[in-house]
Amino acid sequence: MEHAKDDERDAWITLSIFIAILGVMSAIAHYAIVKLNPASIYVGLLMCCPAAAAFATLKLRGRTIASLPWKWGSWRANWQGYLIPTAYIGIAYAFVWASGLGSVPDRETIGEWSAVLGLDSGNELVVISTMVALLATIQLIKSLGTIAGEEIGWRGFFIWELRKVLPFGGVALVSGLVWAAWHFPIIIVYGGGDTAFQLGCFTVMIVSMSVIMTYLTFRSESLWPAVMFHAAHNIFIQKIFSPLTLSDGNTALWIDEYGLAIPIVVTGMALVFWRKAKAEGM
Repeated sequence: MEHAKDDERDAWITLSIFIAILGVMSAIAHYAIVKLNPASIYVGLLMCCPAAAAFATLKLRGRTIASLPWKWGSWRANWQGYLIPTAYIGIAYAFVWASGLGSVPDRETIGEWSAVLGLDSGNELVVISTMVALLATIQLIKSLGTIAGEEIGWRGFFIWELRKVLPFGGVALVSGLVWAAWHFPIIIVYGGGDTAFQLGCFTVMIVSMSVIMTYLTFRSESLWPAVMFHAAHNIFIQKIFSPLTLSDGNTALWIDEYGLAIPIVVTGMALVFWRKAKAEGM
């Protein structure tokens, strides 16, 4: 019993060190994003902070980087990581388009894509299919470096420490809330809308994603399904579905990471994975 208490105390100390280091590193990166240029470089810096904080914490605690769940895991889990966000994003935007809350395609986006690809903008289907195929593969692969910078910290380290002191539900909720709060400074500065509404939608979405990603990580004992999940989520929202959506005055309330549609759909999926975790004794 005393040994268990010592282990829990050790885990809380480790978690506190990680959060403190991450807070300092992230504050520097957030300052650079808000005050300096070019912002895109500093966003990459911010995304690498969780991994850097995890590595520093491991060093201070006398543990090795090799102790993280680096193994590739099963192909099935990694494909799930890719396909699940593709599904909930597709469902959310299909609802937006079908209900008239937004329309498709945005021909300004088609024109930009055709110029980049060197294709005739008159053949919209060819332009869209070519760009989507390239974004969903090549661009996704290019983004894996910075995405891994986040996921090494969150799903490679943080949730495993939380698991020592909390059940599955607690791990998913706490890690999701911390992950969401870590993004808040950027949303507050760059959100461009009703900040409270955007923070609420974003937090629900992130916590729901955290439930699914925590399940996939623990089930596979690998951080890579979460990396694939995070990369697909970013690419399909930021590079594909949002740019293709023609907005009117109310569309912004429903699309992107700060609207209602994705949080509603992904919350439904998260409940399924929460039940799966409970049924499997996770």
